[in-house]
Amino acid sequence: MEANLVHIFSSGQPYQAEMVRQMLSDHHIQSFLVNKQDSAYKFGDVELYVNRDDVIRAKKLIQEFDYN
Repeated sequence: MEANLVHIFSSGQPYQAEMVRQMLSDHHIQSFLVNKQDSAYKFGDVELYVNRDDVIRAKKLIQEFDYN
């Protein structure tokens, strides 16, 4: 993983992580998903990473976002 990427969000539900990723994209924040779920049993999380320069803004947006 790149040194300038920071993990800011995890979800056991891939659709939630994708919704957050899309919301960040709508606010011009580039993000990356890393799916660490086991394909057979669906345990583990999908992790979202952003550039270190966008961490504060992204966390604020995620905190305000209703992804349920």
